[in-house]
Amino acid sequence: LPARRLDGLEYNPWVEFVELAKEYETVNLGQGFPNFPPPDFAVEAFQQAVSGDFMLNQYTMAFVIIIEPFFDCYEPMTLMAGGRPVFVSLKPSPTQDGELDSSSNWRLDPTELASKFTSRTKALVLNTPNNPLGKVFSKAELELVARLCQQHDVLCIADEVYQWLVYDGLQHISIASLPGMWARTLTIGSAGKTFSATGWKVGWVLGPDHIMRHLRTVHQNSIFHCPTQGQVAVTKSFEREQLHMGQPSSYFVQLPKAMQRNRDHMTHSLQSVGLKPVLSQGSYFLIADISDFKSKMPDLPGAAEEPYDRRFVKWMIKNKGLVAIPVSIFYSVPHQKDFDHYIRFCFVKDEATLQAMDKKLQKWKAELGP
Repeated sequence: LPARRLDGLEYNPWVEFVELAKEYETVNLGQGFPNFPPPDFAVEAFQQAVSGDFMLNQYTMAFVIIIEPFFDCYEPMTLMAGGRPVFVSLKPSPTQDGELDSSSNWRLDPTELASKFTSRTKALVLNTPNNPLGKVFSKAELELVARLCQQHDVLCIADEVYQWLVYDGLQHISIASLPGMWARTLTIGSAGKTFSATGWKVGWVLGPDHIMRHLRTVHQNSIFHCPTQGQVAVTKSFEREQLHMGQPSSYFVQLPKAMQRNRDHMTHSLQSVGLKPVLSQGSYFLIADISDFKSKMPDLPGAAEEPYDRRFVKWMIKNKGLVAIPVSIFYSVPHQKDFDHYIRFCFVKDEATLQAMDKKLQKWKAELGP
């Protein structure tokens, strides 16, 4: 019998919407993976690691605050570890009529955040740039989180896998760089997001040794496989990037410039059918407000208790041939109904996919009439 802490974790939205997308002729803008290759230098490093040194093929109930919206694995991971998730939501500020909303307008309420810290709070999970929202936390926001973590002796788990994908001249700030935070922060990175190679499944954690040694103990007794060649390829790719850092030849310069163009392209295209994008500051993703559709066609097929955004995405897949992900899956159950009028799109796609999206949207627009 499964442990009771796993109750409610059986549902997997990724399986549901991916399987539904396969049944129709769709453009998949839902899942967060690039459908273009990694940079040549990363692929070459991987090939060399596979064909080179043959030795690489050998052995070598605490409370956790989670900021919503959050990547949906945070909650089950907390429960699997025996913790209790405590949620606090980023909330959007009102915008002027006709003004494009921005992820920067989604903010934490300092009083509400402070109220979530108790003597039983052991950790806080921070994701910046945020998936699905695309918010890049400002220095002031990070200082608020840092102050509360230090005040209550709380560990910060910083998911910074999109750190190199920041737009509009903004700068990613790692919370571990703030005074007093290195000693209590674990910073998570991802080669998949850094070098557009999500299938490599190589990541890392940075932190002080007094925390890392416990993480290493858990890791070495939980996982008996690692992609050694991929690790070597990532190392060589970072060494290459160090030589080009800040220069036009740097992948960390080229990729965000290209993806900002994609973001702008998608933002403009989605508006043509009445979707209201929220301008993303970073990551692979942007979300779009579907409130107008909720008002005009509230009775889409689906169970009575099913959040509207899930019913809308199913309708859009079947009738418009476009795949997105409902944003309510990135919220705790009590808050899903409050945020069921947003859907998430991935703009880290090749030009052919964006053109296919445009064709679908142009047909949708024509169906709307004058």
